[in-house]
Amino acid sequence: MFYWLFKYVLLGPLLWVLGRPKVEGTENIPSEGGAILASNHQAVLDSFFLPLRVSRRITFLAKQEYFTGTGIKGAFQRWFFSVVGQVPIDRTGADAAQDALNAGLRVLEDGKLLGIYPEGTRSPDGRLYKGKTGLARMALESGAKVIPVAMIGTEKVNPIGSRVWRPAKVTIRIGKPIDFSRFEGMSGNRFVERAVTDEVMYALMKLSGQEYVDIYAATAKKMVPVAGGASATVSDAAPVSDAADVTRLPDTRAS
Repeated sequence: MFYWLFKYVLLGPLLWVLGRPKVEGTENIPSEGGAILASNHQAVLDSFFLPLRVSRRITFLAKQEYFTGTGIKGAFQRWFFSVVGQVPIDRTGADAAQDALNAGLRVLEDGKLLGIYPEGTRSPDGRLYKGKTGLARMALESGAKVIPVAMIGTEKVNPIGSRVWRPAKVTIRIGKPIDFSRFEGMSGNRFVERAVTDEVMYALMKLSGQEYVDIYAATAKKMVPVAGGASATVSDAAPVSDAADVTRLPDTRAS
């Protein structure tokens, strides 16, 4: 009940005013049955704008930190994410990947739409980063089709680090479902799972127009500039050359 209350009464109208969200390709979402909505991740509001323009309810896998905060803010976050039906996952423990996989498979087995962000975290600079293969394992084990979704402009409404939402045009592009049944029974094969994930990320790149960077977003967030124009991670003092470790696909641009 609260999901629809927030969508149509408490939060949805404000998002309509701020983002004037335009959607393309809603016909690509099935009217029933489980499916994976794999989206790029520009802002926290991605998880709000997408449900606003999709008629079916979407269940997202949400980081556990949203459910463990303290104080008034923590209590509100815990209540909000719980009542709108989001599923908490622990991204830090040794069994985190398996727990996230199990949670996603339960959603799909119930015939629901599962929303996930293959990059694993928000883009730090508007570019599209390497996808994690948990997406592929869910698709291969469940048999669900993967629907690529490009969120465009949400980072302008909700810039990283900002506390105030700003008016900006939002566009949502929903691509055609990708069927990976040709890889049936090959879950657990890391080469197949990487190929599946990369196919989805390529579709996202084409839909969003983002420049693609072949490292994980979490790694990029840890990288700091060093002398000479190279870069290094916070945990590793050895320089990391852009040319050696960052691959950009041609004919792409930064969002």
